[in-house]
Amino acid sequence: HQLHELTDAELIPLRQEMQMVFQDPFSSLNPRMTVQEILEEPLIIHSIGTRASRREAVLDILDRVQMESDSLTRYPHAFSGGQRQRIGIARALILRPKLVVCDEAVSALDVSVQAQIINLLEDLQKELGLTYLFVAHDLSVVRHICDRILVMHRGRVVEAGPVEDVFTSPREDYTRLLLSAIPSPDPDVPLEPLDRQALGL
Repeated sequence: HQLHELTDAELIPLRQEMQMVFQDPFSSLNPRMTVQEILEEPLIIHSIGTRASRREAVLDILDRVQMESDSLTRYPHAFSGGQRQRIGIARALILRPKLVVCDEAVSALDVSVQAQIINLLEDLQKELGLTYLFVAHDLSVVRHICDRILVMHRGRVVEAGPVEDVFTSPREDYTRLLLSAIPSPDPDVPLEPLDRQALGL
């Protein structure tokens, strides 16, 4: 089945298995709901548990994303970007999905916070046996967190394979162009991006 061909009723059970972490933690959380309500809502929609067991699940997932239980009564505006993204991750994981789509999940965050969130995602992947589909333009993040990579250009796949293979032996000019634009961790190494026009791109 193609997802776009499914009815709303057919999508509901699938949504339990596939969740999403969005790019912007400032707009992806309902400002009128407390953290408790935000995290409990997916459980209520899918008729999971009693009120008491839902509260337990909320406290458990909040602990897993390293947030304090006193966050429950607060609203999204009271939190930093990194904290909001932790809440967004908790909301995605409370249903125990098999697949989590991370759509530029760290690109709106400060660099130091990005590292914390990436480490958290890796820890949660090991703890909960998750599969991530990580959509990103920051290739250093992709190299750090992903096992396989799929490179897209103008809406089509131009290269795919294990991350280290693609990074060390890219086959396509577009992939080489992207990789040449990644800054080195060593500030003395100059950035020498390839020329897009020379490559005919």
